[in-house]
Amino acid sequence: MGLLANKVAFVTGAARGQGRSHALRLAQEGADIIALDICSQDIGTVNYDLATRADLDETVRLIESVGRRVVAGVGDVRELDQVQKVVDEGLAAFGHIDIVCANAGIGAIGVSWEITAENWRDVIDTNLTGVFNTTRAALPSMVERGQGGSVILISSATGINGYRHTAHYTAAKHGVIGLMKVLAQETGTHNIRVNAVCPTNVNTPLIINQETFDVFAPHIENPGVDDVRDGFASLHVLPNLPWVEPSDVSEAVLWLSSEHARYVTGVSLPIDAGNAIKKG
Repeated sequence: MGLLANKVAFVTGAARGQGRSHALRLAQEGADIIALDICSQDIGTVNYDLATRADLDETVRLIESVGRRVVAGVGDVRELDQVQKVVDEGLAAFGHIDIVCANAGIGAIGVSWEITAENWRDVIDTNLTGVFNTTRAALPSMVERGQGGSVILISSATGINGYRHTAHYTAAKHGVIGLMKVLAQETGTHNIRVNAVCPTNVNTPLIINQETFDVFAPHIENPGVDDVRDGFASLHVLPNLPWVEPSDVSEAVLWLSSEHARYVTGVSLPIDAGNAIKKG
């Protein structure tokens, strides 16, 4: 029996990257999964490829390969009705939700006074309103059921500190931590724990893309991964580490989902190789 036997987890942004990793790790410990992703390029200001339906199908295959059930739905976290539809499909299949991992998010780069209104809206709507919509869709059934649960909001090291060229992203991730603090108080009497995870750079397309590389190595034309490793690594106390892997963050998500963290709520947990103390 795994740590999450007989549990059901709702994970957004589940088609690839952190979301796939979180969903699969929870499934490996016994949870059935409700997986949501936009599976579309329909966020106009994002300058890298978003996940596809094929990516979500691969997540489904991986979850089923470890013997767990999965309900996968396409939906945009910016739209509450789309999130609610996938949640309702999961509830119809599994009967309950025990764990919520609000992971869906987009990356963005720009000097604050050059950020367009559209870009600001895309980031705030996805990275903050999308997190609210995820909890808004899932929490009523958890409260009504009365069996407690765990909600994990994926914030960022930028939710703790501020970084140049990320005004929109940093504002959204700070907002996620504020939302977490309120939800933890409101749901605590229902034995639902709410926490935030704050990763440093994670090896996913959100940072491993040309736009981000250009910021970290502006003196090089079309810089590649090797050109930016030292710049990324300079953000950390632990040596020679430009970024962590999605699986590193998934272990924190698993812990917060499990009974091992049964008295942990209202916490912003850095998975950051010392980023916060170095920045602070």
